[in-house]
Amino acid sequence: MPDVLRIDVISLFPGLFPGPLTESIPGRALDRGLAEVRSHDLRTWGLGHHRSVDDYTYGGGAGMVMRPEPAAAALDAVRGDDGFVILPDPGGEVFTQGRAHDLAARPHLVFLCPRYEGVDDRIRRMVDLELSLGDYVLSGGELAALVVIDTVLRLLPGAIDAQSTEEESFTAGLLEYPQFTRPPEFRGERVPDVLLSGDHAAVSRWRRERALERTRRNRPDLVEGTTGRGARGAQWTELSAEEPEVNPARRRRHDRADDAERWDGAEG
Repeated sequence: MPDVLRIDVISLFPGLFPGPLTESIPGRALDRGLAEVRSHDLRTWGLGHHRSVDDYTYGGGAGMVMRPEPAAAALDAVRGDDGFVILPDPGGEVFTQGRAHDLAARPHLVFLCPRYEGVDDRIRRMVDLELSLGDYVLSGGELAALVVIDTVLRLLPGAIDAQSTEEESFTAGLLEYPQFTRPPEFRGERVPDVLLSGDHAAVSRWRRERALERTRRNRPDLVEGTTGRGARGAQWTELSAEEPEVNPARRRRHDRADDAERWDGAEG
């Protein structure tokens, strides 16, 4: 792990950086010298008197497309020998916690933020990774870059307590278990007795069961097809052997939903 993670962002709106990254956990990471974020105006490498960075698309169509020349010149000036270049793009690899750990271990990240209708396809040959936050389109790559940078900064050693990142969602392939704090009872709902028992083994088991239950309910794609394969598969097999206790009120809601689905699918 490098002592200082260098992050360069090439954007038409460099004033967005570091922006929210100066607050809370990422702000502490920057203040502690764990990383540095520098922004660069893409128009510095723009063409002609107006510093143009875009043009009409060949073949016709709405909107403008980013030209390759300014992007290439910017990357030549910024990436250096160790820069890992990331293009935020809806068609890229979906960003995950595993990828965040990979990026946090690199010495130098360079974000090239697209705008308009996207980039000339030849720009894609200049980058190391295309990343997507999901199946939707933003106005530009800046917000996506901010999300990725925030996720990476909090993983740097010294940014937060190591246990916080070891037990959170996706680290073990499951969503995080439910958390409770004082008071022990609020509006008729009590904190589960096991969490007040002082039995650390029982607490650990309860948390793993609840993590599995939450993941199976909200993100079944994370557990589908994992049985018997690797650590996550072993965990799935172990916990599935004993059906986790489900809150009766929640079970009734699920049963009513299942009945409604069956009714909707019935003939007549």
